[in-house]
Amino acid sequence: MLRIVWFKRDLRAVDHAPLARAAESGAPVLPLWIAEPSLLRQPDASARHLGFTLECLRELDAALAALGSRLWTAHGDACAVLGRLQARFGDFELLSHEETGNAASHARDRAVGAWMRGRGLRWTQCPSNGVVRALDDRDRWSAAWMARMQASPWPAPASLRPPPQVGPRLATLDEPRDDGNVRIVPGLGAVPDPAAVYPDEPDAPLRQRGGRAAAIACLERFLDAPLARYRAGMASPLTAPDDCSRLSPHLALGTVSVRELVQATWAVRRGETDPARRAGLKSFESRLHWHCHFIQKLESEPAIEYRNPHRGFDGLRNEGPLDAAEQSRLAAWRDGRTGWPIVDACMRMLDATGWLNFRMRAMVVSVAAYPLWLHWVEPGRVLARRFVDYEPGIHWPQLHMQAGVTGINATRVYSPARQQHDQDPEGRFVRAWIPELGTADYPPPIVDWAVAAREARDRVWAARRAPGAQRLSQQVWSRHGSRHPQREPTRRGRRGPAAGTDAATDTRQLALGFDED
Repeated sequence: MLRIVWFKRDLRAVDHAPLARAAESGAPVLPLWIAEPSLLRQPDASARHLGFTLECLRELDAALAALGSRLWTAHGDACAVLGRLQARFGDFELLSHEETGNAASHARDRAVGAWMRGRGLRWTQCPSNGVVRALDDRDRWSAAWMARMQASPWPAPASLRPPPQVGPRLATLDEPRDDGNVRIVPGLGAVPDPAAVYPDEPDAPLRQRGGRAAAIACLERFLDAPLARYRAGMASPLTAPDDCSRLSPHLALGTVSVRELVQATWAVRRGETDPARRAGLKSFESRLHWHCHFIQKLESEPAIEYRNPHRGFDGLRNEGPLDAAEQSRLAAWRDGRTGWPIVDACMRMLDATGWLNFRMRAMVVSVAAYPLWLHWVEPGRVLARRFVDYEPGIHWPQLHMQAGVTGINATRVYSPARQQHDQDPEGRFVRAWIPELGTADYPPPIVDWAVAAREARDRVWAARRAPGAQRLSQQVWSRHGSRHPQREPTRRGRRGPAAGTDAATDTRQLALGFDED
């Protein structure tokens, strides 16, 4: 029986369990990637995502062809594509990685699961990182993550047996039928042109390039770099582009696995004697751990893509269509015209490069959420479209944290003036991205930051002090809160936050005050 290996956000041939298991079966293998119109039309999708993906697909196709069965691409609804393949090749087993994506991909997976079950076909889904499907106990999550990271990576198959020869009948897979305009071809011919799909969301001219070769180059550069600078250099937009690993887009599209990066980090750290470099490596490893920790939140509660994780904040900001004033504030923020130079420079850098360091990401979200008082969904969609490394499971929980709607994390209101002073004291960054700075063409601040931030603080304080808010915080912590490895419970240990606290008073995760950074 044919094995179809469905590639989604895992565009590699190494440490790819579905591909390895399909090859081990000895059956013909059809590697497949689908351009799904329903996903391409989502408000978090953009040309830069598809452009980066296309570059990854080119390398993947070459790698698979060298193994004996090149990549097939399709354009159409996933169930319709699978139906067309079943009509041509007969029954098959579908293999893929588990995916934690947006609501549309989640609905698509449910539809594919129902389609497969309705035809008596097997769909085998394999874990791809440290995210645990159907997790019922957050307390043991870190142990599960470590076990997966310590497991041996799956090697690339020695060879792949190609699907049966299609010959001239291949054209039947490329004809419109009652299942829609489905196109399926060997090679990349079914991948749409990003510019045609997204005429209003152009590609980022200075973005990183996709593909596994670029990912390995990033990894090697980072591990050979002066890692002693890593923790300090990641904060400033001046130093972060060089001092950070820049592997996030490759993790998002899966050209490398989290396990590969963790084990490469461990290997270097074992032989490292410089304490500063060892500390940098440990810090990087912790971020790979947090990568999966945040994705686990969306896996465990998919609805937080569009609603507050702490329901006590519902209605705090306008969650409906934006009014004219909100649209104006959103546009100024999006276009880098708020009148706060470091905020505007960051938004312009992001537009051009598709990347921004973590602290500046936190700052621009904080500005949208507090002084501009925008609900996090619309700013989040703007950023999702612009981040080449958009990972829904990280993106949306980070929006929640910076907007102050988790109920279990410290709330920080970032001051643009403070960030300018700390991260770009000489103004080199802002001058590089705002050539009109200091002229009449640059706008004044869109609002009085001190007044707007104070009003926002009072509103959030009121919500956090409302009756029942603490109980809701406990519920959020139970489902999503971090259990630091040093505080993982033992059989005799106490479940939950540190002894003597509850979720709403454990200051390692929760602070009711504002950190006006």
